[in-house]
Amino acid sequence: TLTFGKPDKVPLMPGGPRESTLAAWHRQGLPEGRNYYEVLLEILGIEPEPTQSKVNLGVSFQMIPKFEEKVLEHKDGHYIVQDWMGAITEISDEYDYTYIRSAKDFVTRKWHKFPVENRKDWEEMKTRYDPNTPGRFPEDFQQRCQVLQDRDYVVGFGINGPFWQLREWCGFENLCMLMLDDPDFVQEMVDFWTEFVSQTMAPILKNVEVDYVCISEDMAYKAHSMISPEMVQRFLLPTYERWVNEIKKSGCPIVSMDSDGYIGELIPIWIEAGINCCEPMEVAAGNDIVEYRRLYGKKMAYRGGIDKRAIAKGGQVMEREVMRVVPPLLEEGGFIPGCDHGVPSDISWPNYVEYSRLLAKLTGWLE
Repeated sequence: TLTFGKPDKVPLMPGGPRESTLAAWHRQGLPEGRNYYEVLLEILGIEPEPTQSKVNLGVSFQMIPKFEEKVLEHKDGHYIVQDWMGAITEISDEYDYTYIRSAKDFVTRKWHKFPVENRKDWEEMKTRYDPNTPGRFPEDFQQRCQVLQDRDYVVGFGINGPFWQLREWCGFENLCMLMLDDPDFVQEMVDFWTEFVSQTMAPILKNVEVDYVCISEDMAYKAHSMISPEMVQRFLLPTYERWVNEIKKSGCPIVSMDSDGYIGELIPIWIEAGINCCEPMEVAAGNDIVEYRRLYGKKMAYRGGIDKRAIAKGGQVMEREVMRVVPPLLEEGGFIPGCDHGVPSDISWPNYVEYSRLLAKLTGWLE
């Protein structure tokens, strides 16, 4: 689909809910203890297409060892926690502090301190990113690769882009200041991360013909990118170009970029790097994939792009939004339609079902 082929069906991927959304859906008719997608297919009358049991690559691009995750303080309705990445963060005690570990829900956090504040911190951090450290690859990695050679399902993996990773090490504001005050230090960290990812993904690309690689950056606000296009070209573009070259040389056809916010300033740079898909295409931030398709043609494929606010309203508002976006892009290919980010709790279960029913008709799953 994303390579502009002509499949008989386009993947039905309406969008995944977070925990608060699932909790609301259970109150609205989704049976407890059931997988929401399986129930959705049953309601729509779509028979799941059987596949082999899926095998995970099991390769970690995270730091090894991780920092000890611990509560440093609990007062005034908040936890202050050292997370596994070494940052000191704060979260409401309305949630379990482990919510800091992964994005289970739409939970706001506050950052107090980041693990890399100077070069001494940086030297220590580098020791946690050895491509050959035990635990980086599973002991049965070669056997997994062997099994994956005869799979009948899509296989890919995700990596943090350099902006995302340096932001985790230094913090957003500190990173932006460093780009101006100490660009050589920023370049050193970018080069290190570029090399680490290249070395870590090399055995994957050598042993498995993967279908996609997704780069996570999340580098845009509602109206602009977080750093200027000029800084993206200076600090990030060489990394993207190197990775894309290595990935595509292995036979992988799709290199996707995941960034929230308004990405209109960034798409031309990603195209220059060879990136050929992006997601989730948030409409509220000003992204219009119909217009992007007019501008960039088949140089870029898309996932997402349907306004979550329209899905929440349902009825004719939802239908107008889906019909605005989906038919013209499906006609040309290079598009998997879906909600333009995680499905929020104001999208009710009945509205989600009806939205998914319309998507299923348009993507070839229902008549």
